Amino acid sequence: MPGEPPVGFLGLPAELRDPARARVVVLPLPYEATVSWGSGTRGGPEAIIGASQQVELYDEWSADEPALRWGVHTLPALPCGFPSGEAMMEGIAAAVTPHVSAGKLVLGLGGEHSISPAIVRGVLRAHPRPLTVVQIDAHADLRDSYEGERYSHACAMKRILEENVGPTVQVGLRSWSREEARCMQEAKGRVNVYSMNRVRQTGRDDLLREIRGMVKCRDVYLTIDVDGLDPSVVPATGTPEPGGLAWQQALDIVTHVASESRLVAMDCVELAPVPGLAMAEFAVARLLYAALSAALG
Repeated sequence: MPGEPPVGFLGLPAELRDPARARVVVLPLPYEATVSWGSGTRGGPEAIIGASQQVELYDEWSADEPALRWGVHTLPALPCGFPSGEAMMEGIAAAVTPHVSAGKLVLGLGGEHSISPAIVRGVLRAHPRPLTVVQIDAHADLRDSYEGERYSHACAMKRILEENVGPTVQVGLRSWSREEARCMQEAKGRVNVYSMNRVRQTGRDDLLREIRGMVKCRDVYLTIDVDGLDPSVVPATGTPEPGGLAWQQALDIVTHVASESRLVAMDCVELAPVPGLAMAEFAVARLLYAALSAALG
């Protein structure tokens, strides 16, 4: 198809890219309209897909190549010249709904974080059951508006809450505003925050046990903002924050969520590729492959 990467996500053979057979659909969403510091997220989907083609498919724990069991169909990038934030919400939602209705696990590749509530809206139209949302992020994204824009990347989780999802779990946070702190308090029980301070104080096993209690056997949407990881792992992002999740922490959390829940859809956002710094998109591609393998294993 015009605009589709030659071999798509993970570089699988043609028979495993067949849309009728593949259990995973990758939707590139190069949307970048509200970035507030560094730019370049429109290049994220292409960079992640390219790096994924270098990821080894063999998994040490299963002694298998999981992708060869489930397959991936990579769609052409969605044209993202939307005239408004609401048009973006509707346009992306309309692109997502048919694939969820067909029983596919949808992976949206951004672009900026404002695409996430649009994907959630599309998921809920096809899958109107209670949906728990797990967010990996450095920022709370709970502002009602930012720089005059309600559909800003800084408002992604606030807009998701308005889509009538169930509880949300935010992991890796280390930067938020007074307004967002107030929102956390007012939505206590519905918004469960695991800041990096809390992550460190809780410890690995207790953290995973607590997260398991909130996602086990539930329908889950997972959104991964790459700035949730420490810049030493993923430096290529527009709003980097020191002190984030280490590689193994992020891998443990993401695979735990994916394996313990019923993962309906997920996204990865805010990668802003830096020429000559392929380590960032490669780390992201590996993390996404691990999440998909855990969900479909």
